[in-house]
Amino acid sequence: MSPDDAVTTPGAAPGPAYGLVCMTQGPEVRFRTVTLSRYQLLSPAEREAKLLDLYADNIVRLRGAADFCAARGIRLYRMSSSLFPMLDLLGDDTGEAVLTSLAAELTRAGHAFEDAGIRVLMHPEQFIVLNSDRPEVRVSSVRALTSHARVMDGLGLSRTPWNLLLLHGGKGGRAAELRAVIPDLPDAARLRLGLENDERAYGPQDLLPVCEATGVPMVFDAHHHVVREKLPDQEDPSVREWTLKARATWTPPEWQVVHLSSGIEGPQDRRHSHLITALPSAYRDVPWIEVEAKGKEEAVAALMGAPTPEA
Repeated sequence: MSPDDAVTTPGAAPGPAYGLVCMTQGPEVRFRTVTLSRYQLLSPAEREAKLLDLYADNIVRLRGAADFCAARGIRLYRMSSSLFPMLDLLGDDTGEAVLTSLAAELTRAGHAFEDAGIRVLMHPEQFIVLNSDRPEVRVSSVRALTSHARVMDGLGLSRTPWNLLLLHGGKGGRAAELRAVIPDLPDAARLRLGLENDERAYGPQDLLPVCEATGVPMVFDAHHHVVREKLPDQEDPSVREWTLKARATWTPPEWQVVHLSSGIEGPQDRRHSHLITALPSAYRDVPWIEVEAKGKEEAVAALMGAPTPEA
């Protein structure tokens, strides 16, 4: 499925597409990594060999993730942002050189998702803070985000929110700074960018003006909203209100993505439960729902077998 197909045939598939987030409970889609401290102990030649082995293996595993999702009818996949460690390391271009040498393999992995009609997103690390009050953090954040966009380019994924790069609002109280920095981001990052409300710094009411001013879509997370506003549950009327306001930031609206999760010990518990305990009626007509649950594919499978709430 291409983005154009999604616009012309938004109702082609029955019900919402429930998205699998990165890792699975089983071994099928687990990815390898290396720590910075371990990497720095290696010689230049050892660094190149280590990254070549790791990157090549993770590309194979990413290709396996496409097969894993396709076999289970999963049409939305959040790709790990840690597939290629050291790719954005300042003063060391070993990762970039190694990934460039694997360009054909990376492109084939991207094609595997597209050929199976699977939409691919990424939610980079929390340490990316575009509106930090520290200049060095802002610089490193742009570098890291650009590195993730480079991976998506290498996979052949579109420079649109169809293949979203999702961030939280960042440093609290600096929405104006966030709004100012977004237009200056490299196109590969800016054209894929989305913003998500969180439990502390940025509610949807804080992000909406940023999204409207910059053309960046909002990914609404009902659980974060309920926790932040201390609401009784996800059936609060404001959940539907913000689902619709967030939809208005998406072009086209049929591309809207929301996040779904449940608290372990109730609506106010920030921790994600193993399975989804309740699907809010506010999400009844949302086309793309990313599932954030400890049970990963088990939670997605349970939802795919469950009836959709009635309007």
